[in-house]
Amino acid sequence: QLQLVAYGGGLVQAGGSLRLSCATSGRTFTSYHMGWFRQAPGKERAFVSAMTWMGGTYYADSVKGRFTVSRDNAKNTLYLRMNSLKPEDTAVYYCAAYRSTSSSGSYYQVSGNVDYWGQGTQVTVSS
Repeated sequence: QLQLVAYGGGLVQAGGSLRLSCATSGRTFTSYHMGWFRQAPGKERAFVSAMTWMGGTYYADSVKGRFTVSRDNAKNTLYLRMNSLKPEDTAVYYCAAYRSTSSSGSYYQVSGNVDYWGQGTQVTVSS
């Protein structure tokens, strides 16, 4: 079983930057495709970004050009660098792990396809 712990959230002003991390405890980290979702109050959990073990990356249209997903296999850690933050980025951010591989990037955008979730970390962007 894979354990995920997300951290690095906080309060930042609009236009600022923040880096989120997701540490995993299992030794099978490289066997999983990883992703990030976020959920604002009163809204559905929404896809943010994903990265396959092969290095392919996917982004929601709302964060393209501002967010960058990466992973450090030696540290068993997933990252999300967030630049040019906007108030609408305010949400609880969750890291995710998928066991399955898909030929389409759309697979990683569906929260029901996630096999393991982190506990979430709060990001608040003030205007």
